[in-house]
Amino acid sequence: MQSSDKLMVQWLVQRTAEAKVRYVVISPGSRNSPFAIAFDAHPAIQTLVVHDERCAAFIALGIAQETQAPVALCCTSGSACLNYYPAIAEAYYRNTPLLVLTADRPAAWINQGDGQTIVQREVFKNHAQSYLELDESSFHLDAALEAQLQEHLNRLHALWKGPVHINIGLNEPLYQTAAVSTFEPYTPQPEVSQAQFPDFSLLNGKKVMVLVGQMAPDPLFEQYLERFSKYSNVCVLVENTSNLHSSEFNACIDRSLNGLDLQNSAFHPDVLISFGGAIVSKRIKAYLRANKAAFHWRIAPDFPDMNTFLLQTTHFNLAAATFMDALLQQGPELHQLNYSGKWKAIDYNAKDRQAQFETDPDLLTDYDVFASFFELLQGPAVLHLANSSVVRYAQLFDPIPGVRYESNRGTSGIDGSVSTAVGAALADPEQAHFLICGDISLIYDSNAFWTNPFPKNLKIVVIQNNGGGIFQIIPGPAESPLRSQYFEAVHHTAPAAVIRGYGFEVLECEAKNELHDVLAKFIGDQQGAQVLQIQTAQAANAQTLDHFFQFLKHAHD
Repeated sequence: MQSSDKLMVQWLVQRTAEAKVRYVVISPGSRNSPFAIAFDAHPAIQTLVVHDERCAAFIALGIAQETQAPVALCCTSGSACLNYYPAIAEAYYRNTPLLVLTADRPAAWINQGDGQTIVQREVFKNHAQSYLELDESSFHLDAALEAQLQEHLNRLHALWKGPVHINIGLNEPLYQTAAVSTFEPYTPQPEVSQAQFPDFSLLNGKKVMVLVGQMAPDPLFEQYLERFSKYSNVCVLVENTSNLHSSEFNACIDRSLNGLDLQNSAFHPDVLISFGGAIVSKRIKAYLRANKAAFHWRIAPDFPDMNTFLLQTTHFNLAAATFMDALLQQGPELHQLNYSGKWKAIDYNAKDRQAQFETDPDLLTDYDVFASFFELLQGPAVLHLANSSVVRYAQLFDPIPGVRYESNRGTSGIDGSVSTAVGAALADPEQAHFLICGDISLIYDSNAFWTNPFPKNLKIVVIQNNGGGIFQIIPGPAESPLRSQYFEAVHHTAPAAVIRGYGFEVLECEAKNELHDVLAKFIGDQQGAQVLQIQTAQAANAQTLDHFFQFLKHAHD
């Protein structure tokens, strides 16, 4: 079998495969052609070609998210690698392993007027877990270099994962081939940590709030947490991106807080225990910062100094299930109060009241879209949520059994929502995937539709509200006279027209009385159109959401 004639490239590709990388997303170019040749020749690695580097990086993120394994990226020299940065930042804050291979000119030619060169050395230094510089001109394979590379590749499997950047200077010629070389095998060494647990007796008799942010499904942790939630002193707050399903949990935090007397100390926690990544709800962050618990235990592998709630915080580098197992074995004294019952009561009342809420019969609003979608969607499925208003609307509805929720909440940016869903669907072709996306997010990431092959198992609902709906529903910009010009960037470009330009069939819905039937057919027909554009009444969306929260408050009068 033939591969690149560059020994350094063959070695690096072999070590990449041994690091359990099974996918590499390659963007076309000249300087990275030796890697394209070598990856294509390797039997254990599947390649995907994506022209737009920004899309390529988010597609890799989606594959890593779906497979729970590291994915490699490979691009040519110059500005190409800069387009990776949004997804690299997202992966850094999502504890997601990406191996970023950036081809470069040899170091001697940087800043010397040679074409397609920039300073690529440590270009991702603030958002990469580690960085290694290799140069063909000085390459010498020895034990020291092997150990150095292995140290970096091990970071892909550490408890705190993230992007690993290797910049590789390559000499011309670039397209030559040679027989595959043999290297001694390398086995990644898993990270070993000493488990340290807190003094669980500190919880005795306290009001304990458990708050879970974004995380992948973890059935064992879910089982342990449900057992813990049966203690009457304990309330458990989750979001749909927590991917935890139990009637014992408060699954719609903003819906609960909307009906809460924020000054009522009976609801204030004495102790906060948090798991997972990003929290969508701004209300719960404000609530916990204003009503301070005595201390906070944060259970997570990353960012040991993070203090989201401005509390006395202790970080524990433990798996969530490991921590909960140890806690349950201790059997703390947590049956003295009705703390759980108080929180569940406001949730039950709000849920009952929500079932009675009706929107304007003549206007199709964003709220209507989510209400119908959450009523119609059934598991098993994966639901991808774009950022801004989409992910916030979704938190108002109970999680659907059998549905896994995904969203780019590491940096909470709108870029890459479509591409990430595309990558996830490509890596999981037997599963139904859905994406709900705003018009701005979709247009911003429209090159995702350039992907070939495009996953047939992905269906996209795009809400066309003429852009920037989030700025109508958050304080500050909602009252600004400059909102439409500078914050929302109101536009009149139909996403449907953009998507059709890539050769896709797009369904459209504008009438409220047609919404339910159109959505039902769209969701159920796996062979039909993959994109549905729903036109909503922009001027009525914020008012409808405000009416919704006001309506729920009457449940507590």
